[in-house]
Formats: sequence, structure tokens, C-alpha cells
Amino acid sequence: MESHAPLGPSSFTAVGRLNFAVLLVLSLFFLPAAVFPQSESPGEERVSRIQQLYDARRWSDVVLAVPEADNEDADLQMYRALSLAKLERWDEARQTLEAGAALHPRDARFFVELGGIAYRQSNFSLATRDLRRALNIQPQDDYANNFVASIYFLDGNLEAALKYWNRAGRPILADLKFDPQPKLNPLVLDRAVQFSPGTEWRRGQFLLLRSRLEALGLYSGVLFDLKTRPDDTFDLIIHAPEKNGLGSAKLEGALSLLRGLPYLTVYPEFYNLGKGGLNWRSLVRWDDQKRRLFSELAAPLASSPAMRYRIYLDARNENWSLANTIVPSTPSHSALKMKKAAAGAELILIPSERWRWNTGVEYSYRAFSNLISIPAQSVSFFTNGSSLSLHAGAEHALLRFPERRLTLDSAASGEFGTFFQNPLGRYGRAEGSLTGHWIPKARGDDYELQASVKGGGTFGMVPFDELFTIGFERDNDLFLRGHPGISNGQKGNAPLGRNFVLVNSEIDKIAYHNGLFTVRLGPLLDTGRIYDPSGYFGTRNWLWDTGLQAKIRVLGSFEFVLGYGKDLRTGDNSFFTKVSR
Repeated sequence: MESHAPLGPSSFTAVGRLNFAVLLVLSLFFLPAAVFPQSESPGEERVSRIQQLYDARRWSDVVLAVPEADNEDADLQMYRALSLAKLERWDEARQTLEAGAALHPRDARFFVELGGIAYRQSNFSLATRDLRRALNIQPQDDYANNFVASIYFLDGNLEAALKYWNRAGRPILADLKFDPQPKLNPLVLDRAVQFSPGTEWRRGQFLLLRSRLEALGLYSGVLFDLKTRPDDTFDLIIHAPEKNGLGSAKLEGALSLLRGLPYLTVYPEFYNLGKGGLNWRSLVRWDDQKRRLFSELAAPLASSPAMRYRIYLDARNENWSLANTIVPSTPSHSALKMKKAAAGAELILIPSERWRWNTGVEYSYRAFSNLISIPAQSVSFFTNGSSLSLHAGAEHALLRFPERRLTLDSAASGEFGTFFQNPLGRYGRAEGSLTGHWIPKARGDDYELQASVKGGGTFGMVPFDELFTIGFERDNDLFLRGHPGISNGQKGNAPLGRNFVLVNSEIDKIAYHNGLFTVRLGPLLDTGRIYDPSGYFGTRNWLWDTGLQAKIRVLGSFEFVLGYGKDLRTGDNSFFTKVSR
């Protein structure tokens, strides 16, 4: 019998060695990870080590361990930038973050931290820009939304703050207070506010509340404030001095009543009669050339601030001079006297924060006399008689960019009427506008820019008083401020016609401000043209006017306008004044 030596490494045959190798590989592959722990990659080990240094507040060591380089890992660049920020080396921190953002454009963390650095340096405009860039990547980032909203709120831009707060489900209102406490019927006020404790206050609710408070005509300069509670909810405080009787104060009431004295006009006005939001506004002008009596009553319908009715009377006795208006012009003095009385009713609806509607009816009677040098072919414009008209209109907030403090609003209106005396008959008017408003600075309203484009037209046989007028005249809202509408105290100096196009633009800068009044100064530029198929009115060329104006706002209630206008086509100079609410 053959004997065998003990087995050892040298005793494996080739096949045995192969089988052993296979078993070894399989056992290594299937053994639990606890027996053979996986080691971190070199990059992960470095990030972990840098994180330990950062957590230990060894920020200088982090900066040394992560030198400035364009190919660093995103986490390492972030730790370097955060450490530089902790050391208040702001410029280096910003450079590192900008380099990281360039290498990792979809990593929102870099833009959030850039916003934080800008905020620490009190550069709020740059901070909001960087935070918005982060939100373009991650729109639902609660931290970034709350951060940028808080900056806008500190800037006094509540609409922009609410836009971003709402993304994070904030602010939650706990209570609402008015300062001072209004005397208006609480039912009307509650329906305007639509407040529910414990619910989120939406941007749309804020805009609708502001619109309805303005429509009541009782509040000027409404301010909104939010106060934080310990439980992270908010109290909404509305600062809204209320007009009651002649106004919110005796001095304001007296000044408002007499604000038109330079124009032989007074404005008797009484507000919140019966505490139901009923306002009575009127105008009395005793100028020999243009007498006028106007009166209106306006109030919420059925105690709802979303619906408002208006009833008015308007009577005029005016002398018109058409020597510079009627085409073809004649060397003699073209003039007339117009008497007109009108009564009407209107319903105004505010269904949402972006829309406002109105519809109404008006009956009017006019009589023309003392027609001097009026071409026979144009006499139909001056037909005596009465008419009945229906009108409707809408205003719509087209675009709102609260971050940029930029708005674009539109408006359209139409009128359809019937004149009851021949040769006139049915007629109509349509008018539309686009108005842009921009406040360039993030905080305050030191500068304001406004521009508008308006156009309108008529169809049918319209009476003289339904023609459009472009010029500067206190009873007209189509301003061409180098073309005075009054000559020797009489109306008719500004261009008239059936159809028009008008562009207005202006820039205002606060020159002086105190507790009583604010003075704004700035340039203006107007251009437009008015057409008339009859050939007896209108302009042959586009008109261009420029000039300067001062706006003086008194007690935040009404405004005087003092201006200089220049007709660039003729070189004529003019001065204009106006008073408005």
C-alpha cells in the first residue's frame, strides 16, 4: 500500500489550485460588508475631513486646505466660501461662490450664499437678485423664499414679499387691526378685508383689499404693516386715516374745499355720511367764461365694497373760441356758447384684484347759441337737442412685476348713444389705453416714471361736445401739455376731432418732503395727433410737446400741478396749472 505525505501548498494539483481560487473569489464577493468594510474614495475622505474642520470652527484651516482652484468639488468650494464668510473676507468669499456657480450652474446653494453675503454687506438689491437666481433653480426652496421675502418687506415692498412668502405658505395671520379705528360700518369693512384668523394671507387678497379700500374714497395713503408673533404668525396692521365729514382733519377739509380758488372754483365734499361709505362730492365754478355745477353721490351697493353705485348731475354754461381750432381757419373770430345739462347713474364692480368694471346710463341736453363764423357745412355738429347714451368700461392689470416695481395696466371704454334731433342720430365712442408705471429704486419712491398710450374714435354723427380734445385743460384728461386748451379764459384752443392717438411720458423726482407736503419735479414729453373726417377739425401733423412740471402733494390728500410746456413744432411756450385729488 502506497503511503502519502501530509498535504501542503505544494500538494495541490493544477485543477485543485484553480478550484480554490474560484472559491476564494466567490467568498470575497458574497461576504457581508461588516466583515470587509468599504473604504471611502479619496474625494469623499477629503470632504469629510474639511467638514470636520468647518464644524470645529477652524475656518482658517479650511481656507488653507482648500486653495482657490477652478476645478474643486462643489462641496469643497462651498466650505471654502463659508469659511471665508465666517472670517469676514467678503470679497474672497464672493469670488469663490461665483466661481462655484460658474462651474455648477444648477447648484442653487451658491446663489443663496451669494445673497447672504450681499445682505450682510447691506446690498439688498444684489441680495434679492442672487436669491431670485437660486429660486429660478429651486422655486420651492422655503429658506430662499423666506429670505428674499423678508428683504422685500424691509424695503417696504409688501406685494413682492407676499409673492415669495406665499410659496412657503406664509404669512399666517393671527389678528387684524386698523390704526386709527375707522368709523365705517363694520359690515362694509369686513367684506372689504375678508379676514380669517389662522389662514395664509395671499398676495391676491392684499391687492384686492387695497383696490376696494381705494374705491371707497375714504382713505388716502393706506399703509400695511405685519408684526411677528412668538408663534411665527403675524398681526396685520392697516394704517388708514379715514375721511369723515369734510375730511380726516379740519385743516385738510378746509384746504380741500378751497383748493380751486385760483380757478374761481370750490369743491364742497362730505365723506362717509351715515357711516355707510356714502360720499357726496361737488364742484362749483363761477368763472364767467366757463360756469359749471357738478354733484355726485357714491356709495357701496348693498353694503358690499365689491359693488359701488354713482349718481351724478353736471351742468355747464361755457363760451368757446374756435379761431385756432376749426379747419380751415378764417381770419374772423369763430366762437359759440354751449349750455349742457346731464344726469346719469353708474355701477362699478371690483370682482378681483386685476379687474374693475363699470356700466352706466346718461341723459343729456345741450343748446348752442351765438355761433360766430362757423362754416355752414359744420353746423350739424352744433345741433340743439337731447340724447340718451349707454356706456361700459373695464380696467385690467395686465402685468405686475413687484420685484422691479413695474406695472402695466390697460383700460377700455365704449359708449353708444342716440341723439333725438335731426340731422344727428345714433353715434358711438370707443377709447383704450395702456399705462406703465415704474419706480426704479428698491426702497422709497424718490423717482417715478410713467408712460401711457391712448387712442380713441367715434362713429356716426356725434354732437360737438362728444368730440375728443387733446391739450391741457382742467376739464379734460387727454393732456398735450404744450397746447393750452384755454385762450382768453375760453375753451376751444386745443385740437378737437373724432379720432385721436396720444402718448404721454414723464419722470418725477422728489425735491422736497416734510410732514405737510411733498414736491416732485421732472421733465415731460407728449406726442399725438387728432383726426376728423369732416375736414373741419383735427390736425394736419403730429404734435410734439415737451416741458417741466412740479407736483405739490398737500397732506397726502390732493395735488397741485404747476408746469411749463413747449410746442416743438411751432416753438410756442405755455404755462399750465391743475389741481386734483
